[in-house]
Amino acid sequence: MRVLIVEDDENIGRILEMELNHEGFETFRESDGKRALEKMLKEEFDVALLDLMLPSMNGVTVCKEVRKESDIPIIMLTAKDDTVDKVTGLDAGADDYVTKPFVMEELLARIRVAIRKNKKKNENEEKIGIRNLTLYPARFETVINGENILLTKKEYMLLEYLVRNQNKVLNREQILENVWGYNYMGDINVVDVYVRYLRAKIDDAYGEKYIHTIRGIGYVVK
Repeated sequence: MRVLIVEDDENIGRILEMELNHEGFETFRESDGKRALEKMLKEEFDVALLDLMLPSMNGVTVCKEVRKESDIPIIMLTAKDDTVDKVTGLDAGADDYVTKPFVMEELLARIRVAIRKNKKKNENEEKIGIRNLTLYPARFETVINGENILLTKKEYMLLEYLVRNQNKVLNREQILENVWGYNYMGDINVVDVYVRYLRAKIDDAYGEKYIHTIRGIGYVVK
């Protein structure tokens, strides 16, 4: 299980890392809010321990931004015991809230509960994919080799349509109707433009060809 520790207090971060490693977790540490946000959106973690007060971006803002893209379990860690701060953290999308100083056994129990809840939810979640590429339609999430790929909504919709119809050649008119809608009045070449965007983020970035061009007809994922 991969745990991201976002804590700017070196002593607390080191203690958390040591205790979690002892319990068999694989730990990763970050002390800056913006860097933590980037890490949480690009990589896969089973749970994140997120401090409220952080340099460059506070924990509440990090949590809000993460929730736009991911449902990773987040446990807020903070020295603030005020009810308003707890409510603010939970409203931002945190799954749990633990105040410092905390009892390690309790924190470990809360981590296990958060992971179990998320695992149970994901077991019932629809996912589609091909080879190392997996899509989660309910949250518009794309994962390759365990890494989250940041796509725009239209890029995701195009990729999902291609993957749902994998091994089937789709012409541009079909793609336009199903991704852009029947009422789309723009240039049909928009399909080619967005295919280039996807190839740059997926095929080129990971060195594995998913989207193939069938000259004179359209595209196919295979």
